[in-house]
Amino acid sequence: METSLSNLTDLLNVGRAVAARFERLGITRVDQLAGQDPLDLYERMSAARGEPEDPCLLDTLMSAVRQAEGEPALPWWHYTPERKRLLAARQA
Repeated sequence: METSLSNLTDLLNVGRAVAARFERLGITRVDQLAGQDPLDLYERMSAARGEPEDPCLLDTLMSAVRQAEGEPALPWWHYTPERKRLLAARQA
């Protein structure tokens, strides 16, 4: 992970609203995202909200986790096809 990344909002696709969602789960630093399962985070965020989050949030979570693990920062929509495959496989 880049040492310059410490605040959640330092991640490419994470603004204050998404950072607040992470904080509700007890995640306050970028290094806490490494090794997390984006789908699990999405489900926990949906549960905390009391209704399903927008599926595009999962794209953002995939991006954030991967960037925290040292992969290049990519726009959230780069992960949309992967998210669609993942959710379709879960429903099958």
